[in-house]
Amino acid sequence: MPELPDITIYIEALERRVLGQQLTKVRLASPFVVRSFDPPISAAEGRKVVGLRRLGKRIVFALEADLFLVVHLMIAGRLRWLEAGAKIPGKLGLAAFDFPTGTLALTEASTRKRASLHLVRGEAALEPFTRGGLEVFEADLAAFRVTLARESHTLKRSLTDPTLFSGIGNAYSDEILHRARLSPVQLTRNLSDEESARLFEACKETLREWTERLRAELGDGFPEKVTAFREEMAVHGRYRKPCPVCGSQVLRIAYAENETNYCARCQTGGKILSDRSLARLLKDDWPKTIEELEERLAPKA
Repeated sequence: MPELPDITIYIEALERRVLGQQLTKVRLASPFVVRSFDPPISAAEGRKVVGLRRLGKRIVFALEADLFLVVHLMIAGRLRWLEAGAKIPGKLGLAAFDFPTGTLALTEASTRKRASLHLVRGEAALEPFTRGGLEVFEADLAAFRVTLARESHTLKRSLTDPTLFSGIGNAYSDEILHRARLSPVQLTRNLSDEESARLFEACKETLREWTERLRAELGDGFPEKVTAFREEMAVHGRYRKPCPVCGSQVLRIAYAENETNYCARCQTGGKILSDRSLARLLKDDWPKTIEELEERLAPKA
């Protein structure tokens, strides 16, 4: 799912193309992508875009007449910038928004259609989309600590909870925790003052650096390869690849549709965290430390 750095880059690219432009037509390939009915989606047509903003992981188009078009890409939704009047892309296309400068297409590469559009009227109608998560760049350390201690969860769960922190998801939470040298399963209320300060700085540094990296890569273009898996990442999506800090294999905890990637040597004091499915399979053969794992993986003489 596109997270804060990706959404920020999307918005900057859209501002260069549609800010001040009239949304001349909304075309739907899948009527189910629209999750609101009053006002109707057709009410957006003929309105100028007067602003763009991020709400968590959502993109909001502020239109004339106090209307707001809210786009949530979910996991597999993406935006594409096409020539004016271009057809909605084949099997993946959900909707198209026509502007004098070009056409913005909403696509989703999944059979489980989760991406959504809402058209609402008035600032107050945006409140349900905010989820209440803390904006890290707008907070100080004290506010961060209060938010972190609000629920007794693991760090991984807390960072990815939109009611606690805004815009952080599965990918960047892995990177943040690796930079902070903290275990993804450490409980929030067990953090020392030094550890919480380290985590706060890691959040800001990771999100800022990735936003700047993506901005530099894109230039004046439009984001075409928005992905949660990048070779330059330290641990996310790098299972069994070497940690860039210590060289140990990156490990993972797989659960349902998500997985957590981490470095045992950098983050857990060498302890291997139990992966439920593999632990059930291996039972007593499950390695407890990174040294034991590396010994088992070492080539036999």
